[in-house]
Amino acid sequence: MLHIQVFAVNLGCNNNSYSMKKVALFVRVSSTNDRQNYERQINDLTQLASSLNYQIEAVFAEKVSGAKKNSERKELMNMIEYVNTNQIDKVLCTELSRIGRDPLQILQSLEILNQNKISLYIQNFNIETLTDEKEINPMSQFLITILAEVARMERRSIETRLQSGYNNFRAVGGVVGRKAGFRKSNEVMKEQYCEEIKMLKKGYSFTHINKITNTNKNTLTKLKKLYVDGSLSS
Repeated sequence: MLHIQVFAVNLGCNNNSYSMKKVALFVRVSSTNDRQNYERQINDLTQLASSLNYQIEAVFAEKVSGAKKNSERKELMNMIEYVNTNQIDKVLCTELSRIGRDPLQILQSLEILNQNKISLYIQNFNIETLTDEKEINPMSQFLITILAEVARMERRSIETRLQSGYNNFRAVGGVVGRKAGFRKSNEVMKEQYCEEIKMLKKGYSFTHINKITNTNKNTLTKLKKLYVDGSLSS
């Protein structure tokens, strides 16, 4: 099991702190043994923040594959929740791949940050997703558009392959879908959708949760009935 570690630090204020931008650092490595690169990212971003006179409010760090879904990345979701509720101006990362490697998941994270007027600063591109006026940066929008197109092409390719596989399977008498009467147990639901349940209990809307986790409305409705409106615990 991958070990995920989170740091939350407050570096204090000086007499000019009222004019300083409040930022959070986000770092990620895939290997559980990659401690050196883990620290290098934090050091690089700390130096960057100091050079730009930014006040670091929190550091979020995880050791997990960037190809995983957002809902499976606890510290990424903790970071998004933290910056949305603590008046953070920017999130700093060394490169876009630290946020994730799946284009669709990246775009979902960026959309949440953009909607809450929180800029993502990508160090290796030297680019921010928002301008000083907290509007979409045209250059970053161009990058996001490219990512969106890549994600669309990838989804289309997957759908085509799946459809072809289903057709071939059916052609030889196969039956696609769950067995009649199949239902996930409450324990399985609780484990699989633990992050969604936490957000539902905190009052997040279905739309907000869907953008982060890609979990559909019907599933969220069932989770809410079971674990928020009902008596089951999570």
